[in-house]
Amino acid sequence: MKVAILTTDNREDSGNYDAPAPYFGTAPEALLQGLAELPEVEVHVVSCARAHMRSPATLARNIFFHSLYVPRSGWMRTGYQGCIRAVRRKLREIGPEIVHGQGTERDCALSAVFGGFRSVLTIHGNMRAIARISGAKPFSFLWLAARLEAFALPRAQGVLCSTRHTQQAVSVLAKRTWLVPNAVDAAFFEIDAQPPPGMPPRILCVGNVYGLKNQNALIRALTPLAEKERFEAVFLGKAREDDLYATEFFGLIRARPWCTYAGFATRDEVKVRLREATLLALPSLEENCPMAVLEAMAAGVPVTAARVGGVPDLIYGGKTGFLFEPLDEGSIRTTLQRVLTNPVEAREVAREAKRVARERFHPSLIARRHVELYREALA
Repeated sequence: MKVAILTTDNREDSGNYDAPAPYFGTAPEALLQGLAELPEVEVHVVSCARAHMRSPATLARNIFFHSLYVPRSGWMRTGYQGCIRAVRRKLREIGPEIVHGQGTERDCALSAVFGGFRSVLTIHGNMRAIARISGAKPFSFLWLAARLEAFALPRAQGVLCSTRHTQQAVSVLAKRTWLVPNAVDAAFFEIDAQPPPGMPPRILCVGNVYGLKNQNALIRALTPLAEKERFEAVFLGKAREDDLYATEFFGLIRARPWCTYAGFATRDEVKVRLREATLLALPSLEENCPMAVLEAMAAGVPVTAARVGGVPDLIYGGKTGFLFEPLDEGSIRTTLQRVLTNPVEAREVAREAKRVARERFHPSLIARRHVELYREALA
């Protein structure tokens, strides 16, 4: 089977055009890791970029990479017309049986459905829900992305949904939906989380700093607890200093010696942080299938997360993690205090979460499931 996967090369996303090789989102990376184990599948990864970049022709024995230069005029301001045309030309050269568009945040979904071949889409972030919750202003990026998502979904053969939350959100637009969770990099399953002895418990929060991720509510919720319990809270993710929410975040951080902002972290840095973490906290107001939760489960780190979106599909409250209400600071505080003060229960829950994660999110399993769904879509 020959498959084309359209995904964002994060060298474009970060402007790191001098990097020698492409790197993708955590879920597409893990999926490719699994597909590399299936020699009967020939995979072509296609990404658009605003700059010419040197790239390897192959990512694995059966995985090939194509970087397409698209001038700035061909991106969002024109509804990604330049990306669509460049991808369509490349797909004609490749001749795939099916095209898989990864995400509706940028050009991938539109390029997939207008590529001239049968296509399926994966939703990573529900752009319509994110735009609604964020109060996106007309003609802003989120406002336009939400409309392009609604335009692309009905034009694919089907949509691969990582949680029931997304499945319900797209069912009115999609011709067909399948439920298949994201894959997790196999290296996370090899982590044996062991907080350093003698160090205070460490709360890890992973996510870019902006209102939807709700870090400021987490900090305020933990403030009374910090007067009674000894712990550290470490925040990882990008932050814009000129953003009002980030300005408030940095003000809260500076006033609390138990809080640390460690900036953006690579996948390898996240693995190191998980080895030392006592728990992961995810206070978001909207999530589909957050990789931070899946990776923490795979690493055996107790997870506390907001009861929103697709999170309850991933965490069985009290069995594989702990859920709280993200708009209720008392609920956040009580849940995290339960984990911090009951280490035996936390370890038992984390062990069960690791077992479940291996059965549900391992890349070899998820890759085989994708191939089954490609064949189903073709049939």
